[in-house]
Amino acid sequence: VQLQASGGGLVQAGGSLRLSCAASGRAFTGYTLGWFRQVPGKEREFVAAIRWTGHTYYADSVKGRFTISRDNVKNTVYLQMSSLKPEDTAVYYCGAGNPVLSATYFPTMYNYWGQGTLVTVSS
Repeated sequence: VQLQASGGGLVQAGGSLRLSCAASGRAFTGYTLGWFRQVPGKEREFVAAIRWTGHTYYADSVKGRFTISRDNVKNTVYLQMSSLKPEDTAVYYCGAGNPVLSATYFPTMYNYWGQGTLVTVSS
């Protein structure tokens, strides 16, 4: 599976962005899809995930502001980000894997990664 993330950019605080991650080479069938983010000097952190069943999971810091969704026909996962804050600034990565439910939040449980897309939120 090759993942291609897009949609990052510069936005003012309070604004919105939608990230996309398209898969090629293999369908998303059965995979959990996740979004993680990373800033220099810190570990990659969980943002949101959506399982094959459609169940969604969010980090507390983005709950109510971000929405993850998937289109299994287009093999694409989205992250709609609203009410953005400067602390949301990071490189955002999409991942695909088959973590057990309790491991959904751990990047090591994802086998495939996109190249990352930079989101910068100005104050």
